Amino acid sequence: MSNLVVVTFEEEAIAFEMRAELVRMQKEYLIEMEDVVVVTKDEKGKTKLHQAVNLTAAGAVGGSFWGMLIGLIFLNPLLGMAAGAGAGAISGALSDIGINNETMKEMAESFNPGGSAIFVLVRSSNREKVLERLEVFAGKGKVFQTSLAKDREDALREVLERTQIA
Repeated sequence: MSNLVVVTFEEEAIAFEMRAELVRMQKEYLIEMEDVVVVTKDEKGKTKLHQAVNLTAAGAVGGSFWGMLIGLIFLNPLLGMAAGAGAGAISGALSDIGINNETMKEMAESFNPGGSAIFVLVRSSNREKVLERLEVFAGKGKVFQTSLAKDREDALREVLERTQIA
């Protein structure tokens, strides 16, 4: 079962920095994420979701491959590739994996303008090593919501919400 963790920040850039660090940790097999999204709220109060994967582009690439393959069978690969890319782009734009976009937008309504948040859906992790690597974000964010067990949530709050010793 995956756990949702939402951390808010007063500055926009910090959420992107944390996402980059989480992606590095995933490449090192310290954490397995199902989804990670940065949500920003501009000074006018408009929210924007920054998905890690562009579903429309991924759908177009996959669709063009299958379209070309089907086109080869029917001796018209270019037409098949174009039709497949179009169908793939449409299906990619309509699909939503991981964290529900509407849920993120609803939560973002309570964020401060100019701030940001990171929504992470975690499948598994090496808890101690991940918390150690998140030490650089100490004092920069607040745990907004989580589905973690109480002891794990407390450990995450301890790391992120304490003030850094200068």
